[in-house]
Amino acid sequence: MTCSSVVARIAYLASETLVDSLPPLPATSEFASSFSVTSQSSRRRPNVITVPTAAIQLQLSSELPVLHLAELASPPLVLHIALLNDLSDVLLLRAIVPYFILSTNSQQAHDNALLASKLARSQKKAVVHAFFSRNETDVATELSEESVLAFLFEENDVINVNGHSNGVNGHSNGHSNGTNGNGENGHTNEINGNGANGHSNGTNGLDSPEAIVDDQVALQLFQNYEAAALNTLKAIRRPLRPFVVHGSSNPTTVIFSLGKASFEADIEGVSFVDVSLLTPLLPSRILSAIPQTATSVIVLEQIQNWSLKWTPLYLEIVSALQQRNPDARRIVHSGILGDSSQISHSDILRLIEKASTSTSPSSRLRLGPPILSKETVTSGGPHIPKHELSYTKILSHLFRERLEVSNSPDLVSTQGLLSTSPEFALGRVRGQIDERANLVAAVQDLLQSGLIDPDLHSLLSNWVLAKDDGIKSRSLGKEIVKKLESISSSVDVHRVLTLKAHFPSVSRWIIGSDAWSYDLGSSGLHHAIASGLNVNILILDTLPYSQRNSADPTRRKHDVGLYAMNHGDVYVASVAIYSSYAQVLQSLLEADKFDGPSVVLAYLPYETEDAPALNILKETKLAVDAGYWPLYRWDPSKESKGAEPFSLDSDTIKNDLQTFLDRQNHLSQLVRSKPQLASELVSSLGETVKEIRKKKALQSYNDLLSNLDAPPLTILYASDGGNAEKVAKRLSNRAQARGVSTTLATLDSMSLDSLQQEDFVAFITSTAGQGEPPQNGRQFSKALNAAAARGESLLPKLRYSVFAMGDSHYWPRPEDAHYYNKPGKDLDTRLEKLGGSRVAALGLGDDQDADGYQTGYNAWEPQFWKALGVDSIEVTEAEPEPITNEHIKAASNYLRGTILEGLDDTSTGAIAPSDGQLTKFHGIYQQDDRDIRDERMAQGVEPAFSFMIRVRMPGGVCTPKQWLQMDQIADEHGSGTFKITTRQTFQFHGVIKRHLKPAIQDINRVLLDTLAACGDVNRNVVCSSIPTKSKLHAQVHQFCVSVSEHLVPRTTAYHEIWLDKKMVAGDALKDFEPLYGEFYLPRKFKIAVAVPPTNDVDVFANDLGFIAIVDNGELAGFNVTIGGGMGVTHGSKKTYPRTGDIIGFCTPEQGKIVAEKVMLTQRDNGNREDRKNARLKYTIDRMGLDVFKAEVEKRLGYQLQPARSYTFDRNIDDYGWSTGEDGRHHFTMFIENGRVQDEAGKEFKSGLREIAKVHKGAFRLTTNQHLLVSDIAPENLSQIKSILAKFKMDNLSYSGLRLASSACVAFPTCGLAMAESERYLPILIDKVEKICEENGLRNDAIVMRMTGCPNGCARPYVAEIAFIGKAPGTYLMLLGGGYYGQRLNKIYRETVTEPEILDILKPMIKRYALERNEGEHFGDWTIRAGYIAATTSGKEWYDRMGGEEQFAQQS
Repeated sequence: MTCSSVVARIAYLASETLVDSLPPLPATSEFASSFSVTSQSSRRRPNVITVPTAAIQLQLSSELPVLHLAELASPPLVLHIALLNDLSDVLLLRAIVPYFILSTNSQQAHDNALLASKLARSQKKAVVHAFFSRNETDVATELSEESVLAFLFEENDVINVNGHSNGVNGHSNGHSNGTNGNGENGHTNEINGNGANGHSNGTNGLDSPEAIVDDQVALQLFQNYEAAALNTLKAIRRPLRPFVVHGSSNPTTVIFSLGKASFEADIEGVSFVDVSLLTPLLPSRILSAIPQTATSVIVLEQIQNWSLKWTPLYLEIVSALQQRNPDARRIVHSGILGDSSQISHSDILRLIEKASTSTSPSSRLRLGPPILSKETVTSGGPHIPKHELSYTKILSHLFRERLEVSNSPDLVSTQGLLSTSPEFALGRVRGQIDERANLVAAVQDLLQSGLIDPDLHSLLSNWVLAKDDGIKSRSLGKEIVKKLESISSSVDVHRVLTLKAHFPSVSRWIIGSDAWSYDLGSSGLHHAIASGLNVNILILDTLPYSQRNSADPTRRKHDVGLYAMNHGDVYVASVAIYSSYAQVLQSLLEADKFDGPSVVLAYLPYETEDAPALNILKETKLAVDAGYWPLYRWDPSKESKGAEPFSLDSDTIKNDLQTFLDRQNHLSQLVRSKPQLASELVSSLGETVKEIRKKKALQSYNDLLSNLDAPPLTILYASDGGNAEKVAKRLSNRAQARGVSTTLATLDSMSLDSLQQEDFVAFITSTAGQGEPPQNGRQFSKALNAAAARGESLLPKLRYSVFAMGDSHYWPRPEDAHYYNKPGKDLDTRLEKLGGSRVAALGLGDDQDADGYQTGYNAWEPQFWKALGVDSIEVTEAEPEPITNEHIKAASNYLRGTILEGLDDTSTGAIAPSDGQLTKFHGIYQQDDRDIRDERMAQGVEPAFSFMIRVRMPGGVCTPKQWLQMDQIADEHGSGTFKITTRQTFQFHGVIKRHLKPAIQDINRVLLDTLAACGDVNRNVVCSSIPTKSKLHAQVHQFCVSVSEHLVPRTTAYHEIWLDKKMVAGDALKDFEPLYGEFYLPRKFKIAVAVPPTNDVDVFANDLGFIAIVDNGELAGFNVTIGGGMGVTHGSKKTYPRTGDIIGFCTPEQGKIVAEKVMLTQRDNGNREDRKNARLKYTIDRMGLDVFKAEVEKRLGYQLQPARSYTFDRNIDDYGWSTGEDGRHHFTMFIENGRVQDEAGKEFKSGLREIAKVHKGAFRLTTNQHLLVSDIAPENLSQIKSILAKFKMDNLSYSGLRLASSACVAFPTCGLAMAESERYLPILIDKVEKICEENGLRNDAIVMRMTGCPNGCARPYVAEIAFIGKAPGTYLMLLGGGYYGQRLNKIYRETVTEPEILDILKPMIKRYALERNEGEHFGDWTIRAGYIAATTSGKEWYDRMGGEEQFAQQS
């Protein structure tokens, strides 16, 4: 236990406001963890404010962070300062505070922290409590929270000297520099004087011969200290003294020590005085410790960097001795106390001997070796946190050599620490601008002198005209300087040359950061705005949105924009790099262009330098979506041009505002055009309300009559996947059939106040993540937990029962067993604790039971009916059949449903759930932003609904024109980025409902579409990308297109809904689906075409696969594979992945008919009762491969030919340059996880846009989510290479692991995701590739894939290493997949987190590097090395899972 932890706890319990002064990054606060631990068990909730060191730094002779000194002396405040080993800095505070207390060990720190808190509270004074923080082995006896609070907040003190009542205490934790010395203070029970009259009452062996009168003010302060010390003694049962005397009772030498001393030696004739109270230190108390027998006094102070002649304690003791009779005065020596832990008995004797022979008492002695600092401050200036570099990198990228950061840390080495302060930088900028004005004047004087030749005159004239152009001014300046230095010097020439550094026009920036350039009181900002100077200010706000309410409101920065805009002549922008990269670029460029002050507020929410970028992204999204951090730009220069100066860039705010304005404008225009309608609108509204009220009253009356005998029932459910919702609806239907009036709602729709009014309530909840409530039950659960923690009894009339749904094997480790059905169990317990009566025992549904959750439900439901008294009622009417996807498809009128009506509904951003199933067939998924879902729910607004659009693009080939359209759609309708998917096509996210139709129309405008990109149909047909075989690729690609077109649905609904095509003759002609029929397929159907030796499409992972067979360079036909598929359900062994089986060979001409017959056989034989077992792989395993094949051949009318030989050797992409048979060039580039976006140093979106503008070939997408710039003619090669290099897209210097990785989207948009994937895999690879590099495997490809759920979009089940999300931060780990996708992997660990992943892989990768055979791949080696068993078929996937023998997972 350290001193810091015990002090932090007392500070937390004693304070109303708690200020934690953060040390310079990358160090973190040593108090924060103690605050967190204390908050978990304490009922106290002080306002904790974190303040950067730079925010309260005072430049004296040190770097000690302090508050405003003038304010320290009066408020009731305790300043706890953690020391390492040096008092030099902290002693500077002694002169301006009434109390200064020092602690040297944990117990003393605990007791003095209590004393300081009591003293500040009772006396309303400032108290400095300094303590040595690094006592790792120290143990302190701490008071309980109740005792601490009783002591601090008691009404009457034992002794109340001055009659002051208790005040409010605030604590500030500061840090002073130095290093730690170990050792403890030894205390004895020697009496050192406790008088209260200002006179020495010494009982140390000899009475003082004279009475010493103390200063009355100091005496009063000391008496208050003694009163507080007595109160503290009462609480802790340990004495607290101003100083402790131990050693000889009749000393000849007295050694005072101020610091971390441990003088336990018993030396004859020597007494030791350990000082704890330095202010007020009364002369009478000092003299009481110096008996008449003493002939020498040595004062040792632990001050390594004291620059003044006299030290503080030395002055106090000398001053006290001056009050003695001259004959009784003793010689006083000053000394420095070093590392006391290494001081021996002989060291003290040598010190006394040296003091006795010293000729000058003022010369400094030293005891103990010097303390060497372990934490040295580098001379390179303050540390810039790595996250803040994201903005400085953009500045460097935009302005390059023009950029000048006027308060750059690089200036510290030449101009001192003050050079990073904004105020200093502003003065520097003013000086530079003045000097450039002098340069302009000097150039004009030189032009008018007539002493220069025509060439130089022309250069100078051109420079004057272009002096504000960053590029021209620099190049012209270089030429001018070169010419001036070559001619004979004159006064005018010399004057220009002395100012030559100002020839280039620069972009001047001042950066405001809490970490290294804090603008105290915003003085630098105020002066910059008022100055009118052409300077740009970038202000970083790092406060996380989730902590916005606990932060110091005086330090809020997002309000600075309003202040700056009110000034009228300042450019202002509010940006967030993790929200809109493009808006950041635009704002910085506009700020630079603006002639005058510019203020750019930049949001970068992080707590520590170790904060993951993913957390920063989530905090940013919350802040921007909630409107806390709006994105905007204000350019007053536009007003003079008649343009609108304000631009709102926040899409969420803009959309809400637009909806409001549209509604208002519609009504306003209607009333304006027909004024008589105004009264009619109002009157008709009144009539409508009356009619609704009548209907509602009638319905209520009918309900009352029909339910007089049965108690009303409320059914509340919480469900993520929909199962709990289905159970709740079924329970509601069954209750109504028994005559019970029911209300059905989600848990979160019910408040605790409303629940208090309910009688009978049934709760149905599933389990999410690691025993967490589902999304629509979390707010209710939080409220319930809070009420239970407060011990309230809110629900005395509630009668309830809970049915919980979970999977007992989802978390297989014994230590995780409590996660099983945890939300339901907790709900049941909390309801009882709040006074509710359980009418039926908790029901537990387990997916591992034979009938799944039905086993537990069938036992629970009868008990519940009995509790309601309706168990004897006979139900004769048939129970309504649950509506399934099959019903929705059949009733959809060939995929129409009510999609058109839903698009016109502006009251919500969503569409009806049934339409959500149908839009999948149109290539559209409804989603919402899960990063901000909880926050929006807390605000009472619906989720941030948006849609994903997937393009159908067989073979993954697109033209440059189509690429440019995709790029534009992403900007105009989507999130600004788009994704290359594992199905070799484009995917857009963040498309809001009113943008759906325009986006799809734009896609169709370039001859692409989205029909059948999703849904229970054949989806996008994919094929290998083979750049070196141009003719073969053309044939294979054409085959893909022909298969796709042959199997595409024939419904005209797509064209009617999205392209505004009308049906011919109304309803006279009906749609007809010749292949699919009205029910379409049982589940999705995927086709892939592979060209050996590359299996980049993972052909065996598809429902249907074609393996190209090439004879003499010509496409002879295809081997046909069937039955592959990736989807699995966690915990359900009825589901499993499967690799396809080869059933024969067909010619290219037969291919599309073979595809049709395989698909139709699946259509007629697939499982339509259970969608989890509806894929082709289950149909084949149920029917048998031979039976299924025979059925296909029966439909074909002929037998397939025998399969032909082929060879695969990889499934990763071939990166870099290659040349095709036709002489055209191709470049395969790495795009991590397929995300096409702009970010600092990786502006792929902009770069590919530039290529598409000039490229005359094609783009090919790969199923590994990468891209080929294809068919580059030799004459265009240099131009394409230049663009690739300019945007760093030709960089392939990645590890083999990263190049072979792939991830699905997962959070935040995928509704099925259970954990991160695309956003997390690169972070994990950063750590795993270090392990690979340590073992010489940097360039070795290991196929690693990750998905956020078990559906397998990134084909993880054929990867060598795979991670499948189970809960946030928790994954299933699989090993042993085939390098070229020929073999399934197997579950190695059912639950792993990042530390466990790294612990597993580190020794495994090391062994692989040492033990592998020539050419042996990682997946093969893990099987040979005995880590995992080989998977021979899908049905055996679960066999021997969990590792082999000594590597088996422990259960």
